[in-house]
Amino acid sequence: MRRGRILIGIIAVGLVLLLDAMAACPSLHELLHQDAKTSDHQCVVTLFAHGQVDSASVDVSVVAPPVSIETTPQFEFSVFATAIDLPAGRGPPASVSSPA
Repeated sequence: MRRGRILIGIIAVGLVLLLDAMAACPSLHELLHQDAKTSDHQCVVTLFAHGQVDSASVDVSVVAPPVSIETTPQFEFSVFATAIDLPAGRGPPASVSSPA
């Protein structure tokens, strides 16, 4: 089954390349048809050369997942401490102490 698909794919690609080469080179097209130079001649090569080839068009819709961004505010605060912890038996410097 797999080899059959590969073979069909190779044949299809080869056919498109052959049609493209025959559309680009009129002498190669004349090898297949003797009346290829006439204005009313129509075959798959002339249709391919003029872009009159039907192809399937598929509309693919892209669905983007919703993106949610969560932010957590960072609170930073400081507390002013009025009390100074000094070791026992030590007082504040003389310039800081109030006159009694």
